[in-house]
Amino acid sequence: MKGIKIGFLLFFVALTTAAAAQTSYKSHNVKQGETVFSIAKQYGVTEEAIYRLNPDARQGIQENNILIIPTADDQTNYSEQVVDFKRHRVKRKETLFSIAQKYGVTVDDIKKYNKRLYSEQLRKGDKIMIPVLERTVVVTTDANTGNTGNTGNLPDNTTVKDTTKVHTVLPKETKYGIARKYGISIAELEALNPQIGDTLQMGAVLKVPQNEVVADATVDDSLYDFYEVQPKEGFYRLKVKFGLTEDEIVALNPYAKDGLKAGMILKLPKMGDAGTEASANVVNLEYQISNYDTKKLVVMLPFNLTKVSRDSVEANEDLLINSRTLNIALDFYSGVMMAADFAKDKGLSVDLQILDTEGKSSKVNQLIAQGNFDEVDAVIGPLFQKNATSASNALRRADIPVLSPLSNQQANGGRNFFNTVPSNDFLEARMMEYLQANSAGKNLIIIADAKKAREKNMLRNAFPNAKVLDPREEQFLYVVDIQNQLDPIADNWVVLASDNPVLVSNVIGLLNGLPPDKAVRLFTLDKSDAYEFEDIQNSNLARLKFTYPSVYRSFDYDNPEAFVTSYKNKYGVYPNRFAIRGFDVTYDCLLRLGMAESLYDAIDLDGETQYVGNKFFYVRSGSGYANNAGYIMMYGEDLKLIEVE
Repeated sequence: MKGIKIGFLLFFVALTTAAAAQTSYKSHNVKQGETVFSIAKQYGVTEEAIYRLNPDARQGIQENNILIIPTADDQTNYSEQVVDFKRHRVKRKETLFSIAQKYGVTVDDIKKYNKRLYSEQLRKGDKIMIPVLERTVVVTTDANTGNTGNTGNLPDNTTVKDTTKVHTVLPKETKYGIARKYGISIAELEALNPQIGDTLQMGAVLKVPQNEVVADATVDDSLYDFYEVQPKEGFYRLKVKFGLTEDEIVALNPYAKDGLKAGMILKLPKMGDAGTEASANVVNLEYQISNYDTKKLVVMLPFNLTKVSRDSVEANEDLLINSRTLNIALDFYSGVMMAADFAKDKGLSVDLQILDTEGKSSKVNQLIAQGNFDEVDAVIGPLFQKNATSASNALRRADIPVLSPLSNQQANGGRNFFNTVPSNDFLEARMMEYLQANSAGKNLIIIADAKKAREKNMLRNAFPNAKVLDPREEQFLYVVDIQNQLDPIADNWVVLASDNPVLVSNVIGLLNGLPPDKAVRLFTLDKSDAYEFEDIQNSNLARLKFTYPSVYRSFDYDNPEAFVTSYKNKYGVYPNRFAIRGFDVTYDCLLRLGMAESLYDAIDLDGETQYVGNKFFYVRSGSGYANNAGYIMMYGEDLKLIEVE
């Protein structure tokens, strides 16, 4: 496999060298005394265009900072009148005029952002960008009286909101809470306040409708989630997503009693980042392919090819040995390539472009500024969450989905951002559900160190009859401490909440040393690195039927799936979890694109998708999407990992 990885690296070096010869771009080394305004004036671009490619510049620039500067032509894609873009795939018999009527824009508006249409005819299957023009008139509102000034002459399709007033943002208020308070969607709130940004500042003044719908805009985010109802969603769909009945939803949102409407903001119980796993039903998308257009994917990975030697195999071997990030990127890439091959076997043509991010956010912005993303269906990567967020922000206007493939750190990269890894909060909620559903009649013992006070309180509230065992001051226990809590008749379930490897090792050792007639099973809400401590043997975990929530499941070596067999035949080794992750994320993305016009259209499934080691169930979370699908895994007696749920 090492030789194959070196081959990958040399191939990428040659590829990027050829690409560089064909591409030009501008960069600017900031000099002393320069400002974004002076630099924008120097290059004939807008300040906003510079901020779009260099988000960190909003916090200020310093001497010797490197800025990516768009060309003057690039400005035409970002008219100040445009607040968003939609992608449209041209259907049979559609014309520019009919499409313009459908979206409430002019033919010239469409041509302006799809310049080839000035000289070419519209064809079936074309993907074009439709500008979403700001149609809510900007009125002048007196901060003291709330009176609006003269609106003047407006376009025919402009809606005048002449009953607006001002709202001052209070502590803990969110866009979701304020939109809910006034009965509007997030999009409508942002249209009224183009300057609003991604986060709210306390004391900011916003335009809002005159009449309030609910009075609890300052609901504590730690107690509730807010959810924006999607088009065509009803109570049944929300029950599938969140496990809540219509009565339960209406009880928290009385104004929803007359039915759900797209854009409505609902208050829901806190269940992780965006609810709990919704469905045990597995959907096989291989049998639902109907869109055979070529799928164009861009994959961004941190190869850091500038460090690769063209002439020294030994130097490249050292690079592989010393760079964990590079190995992860190459393993992930091998899975991506296998997914493209599998998709082709299903009749899907794949146009795959691989870009080297060098692990830098600035490089990500540079690649997007240089590249042509007009026809891209989705971007997979970058691996680092910060860089994936940068990519999402840079591609938000083009509405291109960006899938963060490896990080479980939940980030709000925008409405086009997909967290493909379920969050720790979601996995914790899944484990709590499992314990609540299966712990009846068990003697529950909670062990939590001082740093896990939140988890301990949560467990105590959920299981008021559970016994709580605190570690001694030295952060360990004696066998007598545990023996005093055991039930001689019932099964004893121990829930351990700790990231301290010494305490984890101590508890596992004590539980394994108990007499065999004491039925003891070990659980945790979070299988942290503490369970990889060198003193902890997998055989000891297996004796305790150690059970934990997980993003991954393991495959069966005795009965491997087609991907595992193909991978072994091609590379001579079994795939690791990064190669499996690369395959699963990419194959799921390609199959979803094969069943719908876009990835957004393929989100609302009647169940979850599952592949070699991962499963996916996307729901709206904040302004993007979260994957609410994970596993409950248990160590079996033969050291195999068993999928419990």
